Amino acid sequence: MITAVPVMRELGRKVRNWGRWGADDERGTTNLITPGRVAAAAGLVRTGEVFDLGIPLDGDGPQPGGYRINPIRLMSETGHEQVLPGGFKWADDYVFMPLQAGSQYDSLAHVHYDEQLYNGHPASGLNVKGADKCGIHTQAKGIAGRGVLLDVARFRGVEWLDLGSVIGPDELDMVAAAQGVEVGPGDILLIRTGWRAKFLADQDAAGFMAGEPGLGLGCASWLRERDVAVVGSDNFGVEVMPGENAGAMFELHMVLIRDMGMTLAEMLDLEQLATACAADGAYDFFYTGAPLKFTRGVGSPINPLAIR
Repeated sequence: MITAVPVMRELGRKVRNWGRWGADDERGTTNLITPGRVAAAAGLVRTGEVFDLGIPLDGDGPQPGGYRINPIRLMSETGHEQVLPGGFKWADDYVFMPLQAGSQYDSLAHVHYDEQLYNGHPASGLNVKGADKCGIHTQAKGIAGRGVLLDVARFRGVEWLDLGSVIGPDELDMVAAAQGVEVGPGDILLIRTGWRAKFLADQDAAGFMAGEPGLGLGCASWLRERDVAVVGSDNFGVEVMPGENAGAMFELHMVLIRDMGMTLAEMLDLEQLATACAADGAYDFFYTGAPLKFTRGVGSPINPLAIR
């Protein structure tokens, strides 16, 4: 019997991008977002509508506690006790949060296996000071270009997909065909499962994080064949959870991040964007979402925007 782990490793070898952009590369598939592609994507702004795809960074987020919590914001100054010339008052605040508490990017240092990061960089460079290779700061120019929404939930005619529901490459093709949109090189691909809508409906953080519908392992080859630059979703991990293979976890993460060098965007709010796309049948747009420049960070909060 073929076990899950060898299958994942073999797939990783087939789709691997190591050396494609040089032996020292730390950015991976965002190299596919060329200046020409960014300029072309700007032409997708038709009405000037701006859609905020980030979830609020507050205590009502989907993190149930444990290894990740929702953001905690503390006021350090309110101005009420200040006595300054001319009546000037000022306020200031601090925030304490995991860098991946809300809408966020996984850096290429976020996951690894067999002691190697993307492009063969040694995983030993991950230590208490962060990642010496592939940190989120390597994406500091931001991620901007042609965004494409594939609304799988709407295609299936449901508000949200069931926990554990697998989205395969054939279904991605069917959704794209039904929407009249093509996915191509340098695209930022967003997958709507409805998982954010479910959280808004039931406000169950533990349920949101207990598992999810999402992409199956077979989608790695589909993404590689189309040279997608970034893939994101409205769930917490892009891929289906529990995974398809017993005895393994986050296999798609390992293949996409470690082997392909693909940045993942997670916990997006795609609801208003999906409604607008369905109304006029236009499922591509200009996407922009810069990470915060946390040196050696393995992830970053984002406030991504879709502009149509």
